[in-house]
Amino acid sequence: FVHGVKPTIFEKTCSNAVEKYTLVEDEKKKHDIDIDFQYNQADPITSKLKSLPQKGWLTGENRVNTSLWTVSPTWPIKMPYLILEVDEAKYEYCVIGYPSRDYCWIMGRQPQMPDATYNKLVKKLEEKHQYNLDGLRRVPQKWTREEREKRGLTKEEVPDSMLSK
Repeated sequence: FVHGVKPTIFEKTCSNAVEKYTLVEDEKKKHDIDIDFQYNQADPITSKLKSLPQKGWLTGENRVNTSLWTVSPTWPIKMPYLILEVDEAKYEYCVIGYPSRDYCWIMGRQPQMPDATYNKLVKKLEEKHQYNLDGLRRVPQKWTREEREKRGLTKEEVPDSMLSK
């Protein structure tokens, strides 16, 4: 779930943004990761559902344990994808960056992220990674049972306790 974004052109008004990553097992495919990015174009639930499938490649010297990826939203575009922060204890969140620092993403495993965690990650982006966060926006995450089912998400991904009435 995308909680915060310094957006690309696709994300300036998005809500209920979800990225799913699947390791590619098929040796015939020339990429390492299938990325399924779905989001509502504007308001959660009521605005148009958009999908932007992407491909990812693991790069760097140690491809088994690398924080350097390349992601392609469409051919021939390939963008660097830098994993800046990861919750090493439970893998509950990660922060993705871009070399120019024009874009960044704060993501979590569930649609709600505690404010303290979000604020800690924003602070790390500014202080540790030297990001200017003008334009950073918190991505609305509002879910109903129907929206969860429409997107094919599970109760583990969107617990009943996180659903709107």
